[in-house]
Amino acid sequence: MSIKTNEETFEVDVLNSEKPVVVDFYADWCGPCRALAPTLDTISDENSDVVVAKVNIEENNDLANKYGVRSLPTLVFFKDGKPAGILVGLQSKDTILSKLEELK
Repeated sequence: MSIKTNEETFEVDVLNSEKPVVVDFYADWCGPCRALAPTLDTISDENSDVVVAKVNIEENNDLANKYGVRSLPTLVFFKDGKPAGILVGLQSKDTILSKLEELK
C-alpha cells in the first residue's frame, strides 16, 4: 500500500503503523526521485506486509529536517514508530527489499 503523508498525518501513517514503513522523501523536480517511484510502487503492490509512504519535502520541510534528509531521494525505514535504517540516492528493488527484510 503506497500512501502520501505529510506533517499532519505522519504520526498516524508512519509512527503508529503496525507494519514496517518505508518513507520516500522526494521532490517533484528530482530526477532520481522520479526514477525510483516505479520501483517503490512495485514493492508496495507486491508486499502487503509493508507500507510505502511518500513525503514531498517541498511541502513538508519540517519532516525532512527532523529526519536529517540532506539529499534526494532519501528512504527512511521505520519499525515500531522509530527510524530503523536509511538509504540515500537511487536504489535497486533488491537493495530496498533487503533492507526491509532486516526489519522483519
